[in-house]
Amino acid sequence: MDDFDDELREIKREIIESRGLVIKTNNLTNALAADIKSIAKRQQGYERRIVWNSATAYVVFVIVVFVALKLAWDARVDAVRAETEQTRAKATRLEAELRDIQQREEERSRADSKAASLYELVRQNKKADLIQAFEALDKELLSKTELRVFSDAAELARNDLSIEAYQTGLEHSRTGRWHDAQQSFADSLRYKNNAAHSPAALYHQADALRRLGRQREAIPILMSLSEASADKEYLDDATYLLAQCLVDIQAWNDAKTSMRSFLRRFPTSPFANDIRLQLADLNLKH
Repeated sequence: MDDFDDELREIKREIIESRGLVIKTNNLTNALAADIKSIAKRQQGYERRIVWNSATAYVVFVIVVFVALKLAWDARVDAVRAETEQTRAKATRLEAELRDIQQREEERSRADSKAASLYELVRQNKKADLIQAFEALDKELLSKTELRVFSDAAELARNDLSIEAYQTGLEHSRTGRWHDAQQSFADSLRYKNNAAHSPAALYHQADALRRLGRQREAIPILMSLSEASADKEYLDDATYLLAQCLVDIQAWNDAKTSMRSFLRRFPTSPFANDIRLQLADLNLKH
């Protein structure tokens, strides 16, 4: 009986211990469950933060990428625009240069054609046409050699035509054709006014004008010729003829002044006696 009681007590003790162990296990299980729930909640929060952070980082990355692309695109557009402007400016400059080259080529071609025409006029000895064509030609389009050759040819033609016109004027003067003579002397001076025969042409032109009754046109020519002539031979002749023109237009005081100047400058001239007589007559009458 005692053994049974001891055994029963042992069983009760084991039952009590088992119950305590079950309670502890249950408490531990509940605590573990609570910890697991807390950990799960914290994990979910962490995961949510990770998701938001990732989304924010993605959005920021996308924005940065778009901003970078926009800046790169703008830079590329500016570079392309600048390159386009440079290309357009270069193309415009090249077009202008091409037009200038084409224009120079056309002008040079025309100059070559005119130079050939000038040469043909030289070869055919058409002096008047040569002078006219040379004066109308743009000298800048000629080479230095061409300009020198044609300038010499034109100058020679002017000299020849001037001499021919002067000789024609003398022939008209000998036959009394004063209008034609005056025109021929004017042509001679128009072709060349600094030739050796130019002072003679001036004098004979003035003489022809006087004989045509155009003394007022002759006087400026004679005044210039009497004051400074390249040919000293015509100084006294021009001064004498000037005095006669002044007498013709009744410019008595100017005529007397011109005569006194003549006697002072050319006392041994063949016209001196005639001038003295005329001056004495003018002093007596005027």
